[in-house]
Amino acid sequence: MLTAFLIAWPLLTGLLALLAGNRHARTVAMASTLVQFGATLYALMGFNPEAGTQYVINQPWITDFGIRFHVGMDGISMLMVLLANLIMPLIILTSYTNTYSRAAVFYSLALIMQSAMVGVFVSLDAFLYYIFWELALIPIYFIVLIWGGKDRIRITFKFFIYTLLGSLLMLIGFIYLYFLTPGEHSFGFDAFSSIALSLTEQKWLFWALFIAFAIKMPIFPFHTWQPDTYTTAPPQGTMLLSGIMLKMGIYSVVRWLLPIVPEGVAYWSQLVMILSITGIVYASWIAITQKDMKRLFAYSSIAHVGLIAAGIFASAAFAVSADVTNNPDLLPNISLGMQGAMIQMLSHGINVTGLFFIAQIIYNRTRTNYLPDLGGIVHQAPRFATLFLIIVFGTVALPLTNGFVGEFLLLFGVYQYSSWMAFFSGLTIIFGAIYMLRTYQLSMLGEVKPELGKFEDLNASEGIVLATIAGLVLFIGIYPKPFLDLTEPAVKNILETIYHQNITLR
Repeated sequence: MLTAFLIAWPLLTGLLALLAGNRHARTVAMASTLVQFGATLYALMGFNPEAGTQYVINQPWITDFGIRFHVGMDGISMLMVLLANLIMPLIILTSYTNTYSRAAVFYSLALIMQSAMVGVFVSLDAFLYYIFWELALIPIYFIVLIWGGKDRIRITFKFFIYTLLGSLLMLIGFIYLYFLTPGEHSFGFDAFSSIALSLTEQKWLFWALFIAFAIKMPIFPFHTWQPDTYTTAPPQGTMLLSGIMLKMGIYSVVRWLLPIVPEGVAYWSQLVMILSITGIVYASWIAITQKDMKRLFAYSSIAHVGLIAAGIFASAAFAVSADVTNNPDLLPNISLGMQGAMIQMLSHGINVTGLFFIAQIIYNRTRTNYLPDLGGIVHQAPRFATLFLIIVFGTVALPLTNGFVGEFLLLFGVYQYSSWMAFFSGLTIIFGAIYMLRTYQLSMLGEVKPELGKFEDLNASEGIVLATIAGLVLFIGIYPKPFLDLTEPAVKNILETIYHQNITLR
């Protein structure tokens, strides 16, 4: 029942926040997210990574169509649930310096979105997964539409159309698979992954599913909605999108795409890696030219996600083609790229939440995120500047920070697939150092600009959020073992599954 609680609790407290009214909604949201995080830690303490999927609920739901309420968590799901429920109280705490009109509606939508995202990470029935996938879109649509900035109606409409189109393609793919399941048809993950699909079927099903995931991540060229939406969304909306919702796409590639269409993944992997690496270089160069801090962070996110996608597809393609049966020692090396993706999803969620909160703090005090207008903040707010620097170090993958662990493993995985692709993928580190250190230099260093007025250092809530994020940057960078151990058995299981499915097809 623990998995059901993690889904139902934020949904119920979201409705309670709405009933509590504008005055008490934030308190309800803060309490809800703290309880949710506590329940997640309780689940983590009782979780055995070697035992496969745990906390399983598998009950009939819509029996005429073989739809079940089937949820559970393996190590990958557990990591994503941990990320979502760790980031949410921090996001709510960042809102203490903001005042939202219709606050009850805002916090209710945020909690409902949390429930839906957790549902995506634990669903083992494709129809149930699709319901949560779509449910997560509705709250963020209204959050951006109601509390967003300039031109929010056009930008939100574009975001909605992009994601809705991707979801429609995914639904078509799921329905096709449903009718191929033997006997009484089923939407179950196990049923889908056991279907013997031809190469032709896998090639087109790959795109039906992948486009939906690629839009959500997003990777080039499905990214065009992202910079405008991230920039226009209210600060907490941007954190929800970048810190958690983005991971739904990456997670879904690993959970659904790889096991269901392994031959399709192998066939299209080179093209996807080229698109991912193109996105790394393209987004990095645009980030270097940006003068708006929030928009710069949006493009940096595209670059980092491109590397994650490249690492995943390199590992998957290697797993399909490698002779694991005769060379069992290959499997640990094959899994490195995928393991890098797991730890980098966690690290990226933490770092990008910190970066967008930093942009919010600067804007709240100066009324601008325009870099040429900033400068000298370190002289007035040394604690803020120090914590900002730690988060920057994590973002540029400095050794002993969380970003280094993931990017090293990802580049190792890509190198096994192609040394040239690894070279171009590695540009994300060089370009990232350029635009992130430049951002820090322009905003924090130099002479104090009198026109900005007095820049107050961190208050209590701001200090808690940034100190927590900076602490996680260092902790994960110095001691990543607990997180790698959490996901390793599940990652190896997926890679073994897609390898053996491919052998069966041959």
